[in-house]
Amino acid sequence: MQTGAEETRREAARRPRWRLAALAVLTALIFIADTATHFEIAVAVFYTAVILLAVDALSVRGVVALAWFCAFLTVLSLFLTRAGAFDSGLANCVISVLAIAVTTYLSLKLVAAKAAVFAAQAKLGQMARLTQLGELTASIAHEVNQPLAAITTSAQAAHRWLDREPPEPERARAALHRVIDAANRASDVILRVRGLAKGEKPRKTRLDLNAMLLTALDLAQAEIERNGIAVTLDLADALPPILADEVQMQQVAANLLLNAIEAMSAVPPARRELAIASFREDSGHLGFSITDTGVGLGANALEHLFDSFWTSKEGGMGIGLTISRSIVEAHGGRIWVTSEPRPGAVFRCTLPLPEKDHA
Repeated sequence: MQTGAEETRREAARRPRWRLAALAVLTALIFIADTATHFEIAVAVFYTAVILLAVDALSVRGVVALAWFCAFLTVLSLFLTRAGAFDSGLANCVISVLAIAVTTYLSLKLVAAKAAVFAAQAKLGQMARLTQLGELTASIAHEVNQPLAAITTSAQAAHRWLDREPPEPERARAALHRVIDAANRASDVILRVRGLAKGEKPRKTRLDLNAMLLTALDLAQAEIERNGIAVTLDLADALPPILADEVQMQQVAANLLLNAIEAMSAVPPARRELAIASFREDSGHLGFSITDTGVGLGANALEHLFDSFWTSKEGGMGIGLTISRSIVEAHGGRIWVTSEPRPGAVFRCTLPLPEKDHA
């Protein structure tokens, strides 16, 4: 029994044969009509239709050969025709031959243009795939940096606890648990970034916004302590849960925290303050803000901060905030930054509440 693919191939193979047979019949009919009618009737001009139909069925050489054959038949018909004025027939013959030549030229130009368009589209498709692959690679590399740093920090801590006299195995065990958690988080991050690149919808569950912020803060705690940053928490009470992908929203909060920490590296340690707040808006949204006391952002940075591969940091990849915006917008939320009139920058993010929690 033939499969559908085999039948399609057979039909495609038969199609050119039918077209060639139809072209042969049409050419013969035009030649007969042109020969049988008066000189004054320019039937040979219909050979242009044969050329147009042949473009999709024949190669370029085949079309050119057919055009020469049609021109030959036009001239042959001129000498075989007996009725009418020969001068009119000669004029019609010249016009018909010119029409065949012009139609052939324009048809082949059209075929060449279509081929160029297809080639350009193929190259654009290849470039788009390479660009997407590059963005995906850069995204994964950026997002797993933080879990890898946490793994390194926790592993070093476990090593120190075990090297103490006497050793402190319980603390070492706790540090190793953090290593496992960070490794699992790195795996989850890779899966979520790949899903984001594919356009997959977030895996939404009921999420406690305050608990998510505290988890992100815990992930950044080692960097906060290393840079001597004072942290202030202002979390709103009794916030209802939102529907969000926990791993992705932790990515957003962790990215904003690490950006704030890096922004304060150029100011004296005594001025390094990080404020984390959560709030509820009357519009049916929950949100959080992360405020730093760094050097602030200029107008150019504010305009391009969320653009792909744009960064104001030396050695930065310029992908973290782009991913953060993609995640927030995929959740139906909004993320933005302000830097005036105070020093530093304020990143704010808002997310919609489920319909039943709007009231």
